[in-house]
Amino acid sequence: MGAHQRGTDRRAALYGERAGGSVGPMPLHGHVHDERADDVVSFRPQFADSGETADLPRFRLPDQGMAPDTAYQVVHDELMLDGNARLNLATFVTTWMEPQARTLLDECADKNMVDKDEYPQTAELEMRCVNMLADLWSASEAERATGTSTTGSSEACMLGGMALKWRWRDRRRKAGASTDRPNLVMGANVQVCWEKFCRYWDVEARLVPVSADCSHLSAEGAVAHCDENTIGVVAVLGSTFDGAFEPVAEIAAALDDLQARTGIDVPMHVDGASGAFVAPFLDPDLVWDFRVPRVQSINASGHKYGLVYPGVGWVVWRDREALPEDLVFDVDYLGGSMPTFGLNFSRPGAQIVAQYYNFIRLGFDGYVRVQQACRDTAMWLAQEVAGLGPFSLVSDGSALPVFAFRMRDDTSGITVFDVSDGLRFHGWQVPAYKMPPDQDHVGVLRIVVRNGMSRNLAELLVADLRTVVEGLERRQAGSATPHRQGFHH
Repeated sequence: MGAHQRGTDRRAALYGERAGGSVGPMPLHGHVHDERADDVVSFRPQFADSGETADLPRFRLPDQGMAPDTAYQVVHDELMLDGNARLNLATFVTTWMEPQARTLLDECADKNMVDKDEYPQTAELEMRCVNMLADLWSASEAERATGTSTTGSSEACMLGGMALKWRWRDRRRKAGASTDRPNLVMGANVQVCWEKFCRYWDVEARLVPVSADCSHLSAEGAVAHCDENTIGVVAVLGSTFDGAFEPVAEIAAALDDLQARTGIDVPMHVDGASGAFVAPFLDPDLVWDFRVPRVQSINASGHKYGLVYPGVGWVVWRDREALPEDLVFDVDYLGGSMPTFGLNFSRPGAQIVAQYYNFIRLGFDGYVRVQQACRDTAMWLAQEVAGLGPFSLVSDGSALPVFAFRMRDDTSGITVFDVSDGLRFHGWQVPAYKMPPDQDHVGVLRIVVRNGMSRNLAELLVADLRTVVEGLERRQAGSATPHRQGFHH
């Protein structure tokens, strides 16, 4: 049994999952009560003090502490089992920053972002970042955009969704209409945070089906699902499934027509988790932001293509009217009165400082160069993958530097999950998954090209992918074993 399978089986046993099955993120952990409570974590004897055993309990606090170097070594050794973050092509999250940025992160690790009176210059940098983003996303000076940092795009989406619901509820109350059946329209390809928002805030999630011809929300599909109870339409600038940009301007035009025909006025939120840090630099003529009057708010992940380590996100509203006043709290017990809107309270200020560092370090031209390099590599990789034989492209990396591919219809006996497992053997983490509902019979692999994924690394990936494919084809032909190469001293 390989180390990966042993790890999978252990997690499955620990969390009650099916051994050998898919083990995803586990935000909830069960309390261990059975014989595993006696498990110990062992460490090297030379780190133990005289007379001590070289182990400590796994699931309860040790009776005594240990030297800091020993504690570091224990944790350091365990973390060697994690994958190499630079080879993780599943995540959109930044895995490389410059040493100077890391130094700033260390210097600001103890700063609490909510305590703006104590850390006024960190708050100043946050305010500058919000203004830079408002300008980047074409906010009008006359409308006076407003925004805030968050722990990531998920929180930013929640805040955007709350503002949509509050405004819809206020409009309905003024009209003397019912407010008990709000709904939110979005494509079935949205990130799970939007389904969380709907469940947590008691909003009906109207997921518009996708198809082989259109893997994301269309103008026609959006309008068909709207009614007087629709709090808003979410358009995604960079689908996590295949990197596609949804047609924000087309959707807005269709909603304009809906209002002209029916009087139903539906605002929009743009989930630009990744794309809001790509489109302004690489696609300046693409109209998706506050140039579209119906777009009321935009969110983005600073820790994705904003190029900051996790976790920081941003949300900006086109004007103060788009952000209901009763969602904003004035906090004064930390030393000064400060308006705040967020689901969290205390959170680190270091990533905000790192975001500002990136903005002044790279400037507009620097972001263009970084994002263009990512897109060029993604598109080159996509074409190389398409040329390997058994694969068919679902997208080509020309929107986000992200592309998805599947097995060709005439390929049998090999699945995308086989390919994903084979690449993991070489150290690459490339996710295999099913497409959204109504296309969930299609399995795909997705590659995310981030800053730091050079052409050289991409060439190594192609070579390893070719090796995996050849091995799977030999296995399919029943001749895998004779071709395996043993270890040479």
